[in-house]
Amino acid sequence: MAAALDLARRGGGGAAGAGGLGAAPMGSLILLRPWWLAALLPWAALALWRVLRTPSAGGWEDVMPPQMLAAMQAMGAITGTARGWAQMLPLAALLALILGLAGPGMRRVDMPVLARTDTVLIAVDLSPSITGGAALSAAQQASAALLQGLAGRPVGLILYGGEAYNASAPTTDPRALETLVAVLDAETVPGKGSRPAAAIGMAAQMLSDPQRADLVLISDGGGVDRQALAEADRLAALGVRIWGLRLDALAQGAPLPPPDALSRLARGGGRVMEADEADRLATRLREGGDQLRDPALKALGYRDLGPFLAALAALPLLMMLRRQR
Repeated sequence: MAAALDLARRGGGGAAGAGGLGAAPMGSLILLRPWWLAALLPWAALALWRVLRTPSAGGWEDVMPPQMLAAMQAMGAITGTARGWAQMLPLAALLALILGLAGPGMRRVDMPVLARTDTVLIAVDLSPSITGGAALSAAQQASAALLQGLAGRPVGLILYGGEAYNASAPTTDPRALETLVAVLDAETVPGKGSRPAAAIGMAAQMLSDPQRADLVLISDGGGVDRQALAEADRLAALGVRIWGLRLDALAQGAPLPPPDALSRLARGGGRVMEADEADRLATRLREGGDQLRDPALKALGYRDLGPFLAALAALPLLMMLRRQR
C-alpha cells in the first residue's frame, strides 16, 4: 500500500466543466443587486422636495401679477404647471431605473449546472495512536461519509504520520478514493509520529486554486505544534478554510493530545466536529462552496429582470418630450 503513495509529493488541482440543465421552482424572486435600493432614500427626499418646493407655474407667479398670470394661462401662453402628475414623470423614470439596477431576478428553469471547482482535501492522520486502536475505523468511516456527501466536488486525499503523502490528486470520482480509504492500516504510511504541519504544507502544494478550497483534518489532534499553526496561518492566508474531525478511542497507552489541539488549527471560518458528524460537515461544505465565495455565480441561476424594468423609464421620459399644444 505504501508503494501506491506519491512519495515525490507532487501537487494536483481540480478541473471544472459544464453539466446539463436543472429545474428549479419559478416562484423564487430575489434581488441580485440589493444595495441599489439605498438610492430610494435620496429619491424619496427629492420627491418630497419636488412636491413642496416647486412653484405652481414654473416660477412665473413670482414675477407676474395674479391677474396677468391668469390671463396668460387662459390664452395658453403658459401651458405647463409644475404641480400635478407632470412633475412626477422624472421621478417615475428615476424610480424605474433604481428598481432595475437592483436586479429583481427569477429562478431559471434552464439553469446551467456547473461542475464544482472548489476542491476539498481530506488529510487522514495515520499515526500509531490512530492505527493502533478503534480510531482507525472511525477515520475510515468519516472519510467515506465525506466522499459520499461531496459527490461532484473535486476531492483529494492526503495521508500523514511523521511525513505527509499525496495519496490522490483531487478527483470527481469518489469511488477510487473509497477503495483507497477502505484498505488503510498501520502499514500504509511508513515511519512513526504525527506531523499535521507536513499535511497542511502538502495541501498548499496540491491546490491549484486555494481561494476556493477546504482542508479537512481527520485526527486526534496529536502533533499540533508551532510549525503546524504557522502552516495553518499560511494556508488560511491563501483563502483555504481548515476544518477538523476529532477522533477518539486511541490506541492503548497512546498519549492524549490537549482537548483543544485540533481546534487550534481551524481557520477561515472552519470549525472542529466529532468524527461521527462527518455527514453534517459534508452538508456544510456543499452549502459553502463556489456560490458563497463568488456571488457572481449566483446570478447564473436567475433571470435578471432588471433591464426590462429599467426600460420602463423610457415611458415617462417620452411623455415629458411630447409636443405641448
